[in-house]
Amino acid sequence: MKNVFEIAENCLHHSTIDELLARTHQAWHWAESGQLSYTSKSNPLPINKVIFPQKPTLLTPKDMPKRKFGTPEGIAAFFHAIAHVEFIAIYLAWDILYRFRNLPDGFYQDWLRIADEEAQHFELIRIHLKSFGLHYGDLPAHNGLWDHATDTADNLLARLAMVPRCMEARGLDVTPAIINKFKHHGDEASVTLLTRILTDEVGHVERGSYWFKYVCSQQNVEPEAKYRELIDKYYLGGKPKGPFNREMRIIAGFSDAELDWLENGNL
Repeated sequence: MKNVFEIAENCLHHSTIDELLARTHQAWHWAESGQLSYTSKSNPLPINKVIFPQKPTLLTPKDMPKRKFGTPEGIAAFFHAIAHVEFIAIYLAWDILYRFRNLPDGFYQDWLRIADEEAQHFELIRIHLKSFGLHYGDLPAHNGLWDHATDTADNLLARLAMVPRCMEARGLDVTPAIINKFKHHGDEASVTLLTRILTDEVGHVERGSYWFKYVCSQQNVEPEAKYRELIDKYYLGGKPKGPFNREMRIIAGFSDAELDWLENGNL
């Protein structure tokens, strides 16, 4: 039997991009065929030991070059940014299952499936980038998503609140309008790609909601109040700004009370 934590450690600390993608797909194949063990044999390495590729160059968000979305250069830069988000999302899925132990097997299987889907997204975008004459790493990127992982490395509820239920959930709010822009310009390839990602991301956020509520139940805390507390603590600026896609967020496990608080400050 292969051990999921040993595979995760290799993915996070000893992989090139292509090795990470191959190991992720192989691990999900082993999980589907019942060939994975979820027994923890050692403690995880500190999160500051995670190794990323040398490219892209990482900048702070304020230092990122400004490009207009409506230009070819702007659209290419947009998809390069999406490629980086999806690449970091592979790491985020591996890290949550690597870092937090003694949970049900279903927790590890869910995040392994998510890692596999994020790897598929990245591969699709990498192909799409070639139509712009770009490779992943040709442009700079920012690492805000991973900063949230570092901030929540010792707190599973905070990780679930901040990554799937905050940062990833933001994609549910903004992506439909972006898809409509590409539809307006007749760019069916981009529409198909972004629609696939959006459809999968609803499921990823839903799994974040499910496990957030599960852990709250195990810790005997009220999930809506805990979510508000964690967003207040970990989200720079207090809480995300709307508008929010209520329909998709409800499907992804948000309650009306949580959405009322996000929109109006009432819970």
